[in-house]
Amino acid sequence: MTQKRDYYEVLGVEKNASNDQIKDSYRKLAMQYHPDRNKEVGAEEKFKEISEAYAVLSDAQKRVQYDHLGHAGFDQQYSREDIFRGADFDSIFRDMGFGDLFRTFFGGSGFGGGGGG
Repeated sequence: MTQKRDYYEVLGVEKNASNDQIKDSYRKLAMQYHPDRNKEVGAEEKFKEISEAYAVLSDAQKRVQYDHLGHAGFDQQYSREDIFRGADFDSIFRDMGFGDLFRTFFGGSGFGGGGGG
């Protein structure tokens, strides 16, 4: 099992970054590595990594737990599905038509933010 990088490092933000800074950084990186835009080897994995980092750091409760436990403790408490549950990817990319691709990668249950269901 490969060791995960620090989520703040993945998104290129400081630990005291605001929610807006996290969202802005995620959006920029996601557009850079989105598989529909970037066909380079490793781009899809990078996209998944930054999406996971955003899913955790954009959720206040998960962010606090991650800050206290780090990956080791955090990953023991959350499954991959739990990590993505409630993350609001749709509102970030709705206007660009990428919502369905997020569901393909991370599953429909991993999306919140008032998307219905």
